[in-house]
Amino acid sequence: MQVLLGIVLALAAGLLSTRLVKLIHLPNVTGYLVAGLLIGVVNIITYKRSGTYILDVKSLSIIVDLALGFIAFSIGGEFKLTSLKKLGKSIFTITFLQSFLALVLVDVFVIVAFLCMGNLNNENAALAIILGAIATATAPAATLMVVRQYKAKGPVTDTLLPVVALDDAFGLMFFSISFAIAKALAEGAKLTVMTILVLPLAEIICSLLIGAILGALLSLATKWFKSRANRLCLMVLFVFAGVVTCELFEHLQAAYNFPFGLSSLLLCMMIGAMFCNMCEQALVIMDGCERWTPPLFMLFFVLSGAELDVRNLASIGVVGVVYLVARCAGKYFGARLGAKVVHADENVTKYLGLTLFPQAGVAIGMAQMVSNKFSGNPLTDGIAVSIITIVLSATLIYELLGPVITKIALQKAGEIDESTLA
Repeated sequence: MQVLLGIVLALAAGLLSTRLVKLIHLPNVTGYLVAGLLIGVVNIITYKRSGTYILDVKSLSIIVDLALGFIAFSIGGEFKLTSLKKLGKSIFTITFLQSFLALVLVDVFVIVAFLCMGNLNNENAALAIILGAIATATAPAATLMVVRQYKAKGPVTDTLLPVVALDDAFGLMFFSISFAIAKALAEGAKLTVMTILVLPLAEIICSLLIGAILGALLSLATKWFKSRANRLCLMVLFVFAGVVTCELFEHLQAAYNFPFGLSSLLLCMMIGAMFCNMCEQALVIMDGCERWTPPLFMLFFVLSGAELDVRNLASIGVVGVVYLVARCAGKYFGARLGAKVVHADENVTKYLGLTLFPQAGVAIGMAQMVSNKFSGNPLTDGIAVSIITIVLSATLIYELLGPVITKIALQKAGEIDESTLA
């Protein structure tokens, strides 16, 4: 009963928030996070008074896991080989450099911040490494919203859209490697070639391989199930199977000391990528999936917001500010460097980086994965709390300011339809 009440409360809060953010022209995801944040504040008050929560986030963790699976699946669905070939090497170069430089600058400056504060240790070094990986992610939805609203057209827009689509794939790769290294560091494991290279690569390769197998099976299964309802059920089944497979490997790690786990984000992304390339009707079928996932995603963002404990905000002040600034610098200068390397249009060099600041779904998904894996372990529990607090706080700021900065950049580039500004 408490679980159902929690779902009802989260959905109601999320729905009401969409009405409020529409009045001030902000993305829905901002409203969901604020709604969750308010629920989190009420949770703190009710727990102090009665020892119970109005919404127990931990009891709904399965919703977070499944939402992560579908977020990754939808990202994979964007990677049709015929489309990727049309993009050319220039898009891959720009995407890689802006993603990689964001990772490096956040890693370096957060570590320097801890050094200056005199508290650099294994736990804080692991925190810096994970923040660097999360910094790579960009929010395609917020960017696309601005492009559509202002009917933007031109070289910056033409470069921006494929870059934000590819960016999350690079981000997931970086995250898988960084997470494995950070976990070994935080738990005091000896840093060897095995722990920092072989095992992370094994996790990535196995995740992609199992995802490819499930994606191929999903594509084959659609030949036997023709109705729209059955095909929708098939997609749900295979994404659930991907998430369960990752849970199984996690159990093997905990119970039998299995050397590595699987990344549900990479695995489910590969299911989507394999499916969209093997099935001719994949786009039509996946469109049906997108019609039922909005409530799941709404729950995911509201629950993520509710997990943010406002009492922890003061403790991460300096690191949070460093993360915000270093990520923006990495995105801007990385995109600028990439554009210069490929001899892109002058406006692309000047303004593309400014359009890459929004951050939401995938970054929150990465933070939630850290929270799920690290919570409950005395060695890593502090990292989980810090990651959730920093990333959710940063997301609110990015989602408030990111679309505005994107609009200004596109306007400066002369790509916005002036009639839409009236």
